[in-house]
Amino acid sequence: MQPAGAGSLLEKLQQIPDPRGRQGRRFSLSAMLATVVCGILCGARGYEAIAGWIAAQHPKVWYGLGYWRKPPCANTFRDLLLALNPLDLEQAIREWIGAIQGDLAEDGSLAAVAMDGKSLCGTLTAHARTVHLLALLDHQTGYVLSQMQVGDKTNEIKAAPQLLETLVLKGRVITADALLCQREISQKILDGGGHYLMVVKDNQPDLKEAVAAEFTAAFSPRCREAAAIGTG
Repeated sequence: MQPAGAGSLLEKLQQIPDPRGRQGRRFSLSAMLATVVCGILCGARGYEAIAGWIAAQHPKVWYGLGYWRKPPCANTFRDLLLALNPLDLEQAIREWIGAIQGDLAEDGSLAAVAMDGKSLCGTLTAHARTVHLLALLDHQTGYVLSQMQVGDKTNEIKAAPQLLETLVLKGRVITADALLCQREISQKILDGGGHYLMVVKDNQPDLKEAVAAEFTAAFSPRCREAAAIGTG
């Protein structure tokens, strides 16, 4: 098999430590992880769907991903992903997307990035909350540039500053909803050289009133006096 090209998905995935024991390495780690990524990009959801996607591909695709035999079954993908450190996979995919995206524009235009959180469907268990992710998504390409799981004992407001540290903010404008309209988050973006555009609602009443006042039509004190005389 030819070595993966620099900057390719396989090259990034090959840098991930293999969590499997020596007797459990019948299939290439990078090949299986690339199958997961490609399968999800093609609409596969769940281990059965991912295994079905790769089984339906031409053998040339198998060899291109790094398999030297028939790809594994769904349970093999499940066992691997349960043992894998998700942070290692996140980092590899983040670097791959960064290489695809390339450098930011040098003409002074800003790249818009949405910061938003979502709960994953099908992750609710009897004794725990659903898995909740906070992500940074590029408006133009739709790429998830970075994401992290929000723990059970914290929330998006506390997780946002940590997530922002994983992305170069210079040349980007971060958009967010009213929940993330917080001074600490705004300052974190400014300190990183970025810009922000956030929704202001009733969770920040004083700020909302101050912003609304900036858009109130100006008037002269004499106009007020004339109006008072006219109604007197």
